[in-house]
Amino acid sequence: MNNEGLHENAVKEAQPVLEQVIETPPAMEPVEAPVTETTTTTPPAPIPVPGLDDSSLYIHRELSQLQFNIRVLEQALDESYPLLERLKFLLIFSSNLDEFFEIRVAGLKKQITFAREQAGADGLQPHQALARISELVHGHVDRQYAILNDILLPELEKHQVRFIRRRHWTTKLKTWVRRYFRDEIAPIITPIGLDPTHPFPLLVNKSLNFIVELEGIDAFGRDSGLAIIPAPRLLPRVIRVPEDVSGPGDNYVFLSSMIHAHADDLFQGMKVKGCYQFRLTRNADLAVDTEDVEDLARALRGELFSRRYGDAVRLEVADTCPKHLSDYLLKQFSLAESELYQVNGPVNLTRLFSITGLDSHPELQYKPFTPAIPKLLQNSENIFSVISKQDILLLHPFESFTPVVDLLRQAAKDPHVLAVRQTLYRSGANSEIVDALVDAARNGKEVTAVIELRARFDEESNLQMASRLQAAGAVVIYGVVGFKTHAKMMLILRREAGEIVRYAHLGTGNYHAGNARLYTDYSLLTSDDALCEDVGKLFSQLIGMGKTLRMKKLLHAPFTLKKGMLDMIQRETQFALEGKPAHIIAKFNSLTDPKIIRALYKASQSGVRIDLVVRGMCCLRPGIAGVSHNIQVRSIIGRFLEHTRVFYFLNGGEEQMFLSSADWMERNLDKRVETCFPVEGKKLILRVKKELESYLTDNTHSWILQPDGRYVRSSPTGNQNPRSAQDTLLERLSIPILTVR
Repeated sequence: MNNEGLHENAVKEAQPVLEQVIETPPAMEPVEAPVTETTTTTPPAPIPVPGLDDSSLYIHRELSQLQFNIRVLEQALDESYPLLERLKFLLIFSSNLDEFFEIRVAGLKKQITFAREQAGADGLQPHQALARISELVHGHVDRQYAILNDILLPELEKHQVRFIRRRHWTTKLKTWVRRYFRDEIAPIITPIGLDPTHPFPLLVNKSLNFIVELEGIDAFGRDSGLAIIPAPRLLPRVIRVPEDVSGPGDNYVFLSSMIHAHADDLFQGMKVKGCYQFRLTRNADLAVDTEDVEDLARALRGELFSRRYGDAVRLEVADTCPKHLSDYLLKQFSLAESELYQVNGPVNLTRLFSITGLDSHPELQYKPFTPAIPKLLQNSENIFSVISKQDILLLHPFESFTPVVDLLRQAAKDPHVLAVRQTLYRSGANSEIVDALVDAARNGKEVTAVIELRARFDEESNLQMASRLQAAGAVVIYGVVGFKTHAKMMLILRREAGEIVRYAHLGTGNYHAGNARLYTDYSLLTSDDALCEDVGKLFSQLIGMGKTLRMKKLLHAPFTLKKGMLDMIQRETQFALEGKPAHIIAKFNSLTDPKIIRALYKASQSGVRIDLVVRGMCCLRPGIAGVSHNIQVRSIIGRFLEHTRVFYFLNGGEEQMFLSSADWMERNLDKRVETCFPVEGKKLILRVKKELESYLTDNTHSWILQPDGRYVRSSPTGNQNPRSAQDTLLERLSIPILTVR
């Protein structure tokens, strides 16, 4: 079956599930006019318009998040992408699904366990959401493995990239595998027989394990018949086979295949009746009560260990595993049958990331490019002199993140720089940014770093980063209790002509050079007096104590950002009510805040045209007559992870543009420290607006949200040319690398 056929079949199979997961609300159905015997034409009854608090107007956030991940999986079927990149999308689906279960599903289960079930604006109870999640995920996990086995692996084999299954092992390969198993695997593997003195082991979250069914009696007379083999995490899950053994090309064998083939060697004198791989996913959300700890860093170090052994939330097993063994595992982990996922292939697909960057096959990967550096900065030895004259706006990854790093490097060495203050959320302990901060501290600058230790899954790295900065002499602050510091800002104080001048960097993304190559994000380098003063005030609030300080230009959560956004939406609403043109364009990652959604509904009802580009979760339903008929929502999935947060308001012709670290989510607007800063000057506003329009006209990688919660992929119609926002921006802003043949 070709890719198109599989795609069509998969959509047909998933359709009944989608219809059950997100049904069209009854209130939206038209009411038929009653039939009368008179000849007078009776006008049709008006379609009832639900109130803005009606649950039918809202989509469940976790189901919406799941829909995003399904859109990611769809990219594996897109033949316009290079083959290894398609494989990467399939693996990202696995990685995202892991986190979805570790955090989202675990959170729903926790509500049920502690009898704290709470329905959101959509009205769905946690147990109802879990049932729908289970049904939807089971169908798409089956699809995922079908795409892998029936499409991607056969296509890779055509390019001499092979994963050799046991049934195809030659005598020569079997001999090599036996030697590899004996020398590299057997010495460090620890099989565990199960009996009253060897209870079922405590298995690490997402680790690869095998359940083995045995026959016979061992040296001590034991005959429990079962054993567990945990695969050490240090062992590679995919092993490359030398060419002199397997022939030319890139040939691999799965670790699981090696263990299956030689399980008998681990249980001498016993007969192995069956060996089946499985993987357990656990709750990985850290539970630190910030109100009751004196030292957050010490408390987090303790919790990081427990993350590996949280409550079970999902069991994946090989689809060849007999029911009595999978039932046994479910009982051990206190899981229901609906939480069992039988897979046709390796249970730990994310380990295949190791082969997606093959040097031998550049043609199967994206064409490389060089992020551009603005001409103003290319030949400048002093970046401060450039920024002092005008703001510099960068759009990563199309434009380089290097100027941000260079600004900090120059600050570290510049004798006129007095102090550096910076927030760090996900940067990495050994990043260039941290290197520069360490150098600045060692060079006698007053360096203060506000590190958010609770950045999920980066806690350990952030603890190491904090220790490294403290050792260099920097002051390290862990933000504010109860509020994650998610703002991305840097402030440099420099003495010039006897006065202290401020320079700032504000961004929509993290201070991570690696992410800046993969995520779309804006960076603003500025010396604007008012804006830099606002940044200084916000740092003062984070580092010290005191009342909320009044800002001139900066909006910041949890104090003024949400109110500011609501006020601007209301202002557009008022313009529309007065019969004036009104338009809102917003691009961000997630929309879940009910107050923001209600404000957008009211704006739509008043005639405001609203274009939303929402990458992931969107709880708003567009296109509902009388409510959201003026709202269009699209999601862009492509080569880069869309991460920019941009808010545009027509404002009666006096256009306003803002960039932000925050999404329109309750957690960002109410429970985090976030920044939202203006883009000023007609030239820069026009530039960002033009970039936004690239996303609004994308007809190849955009997905349009329907009123019933489904997403439909855009495609060129009529005489339209194919348009991709990311490709357009690559052509416009970056520098292509010419391949020499």
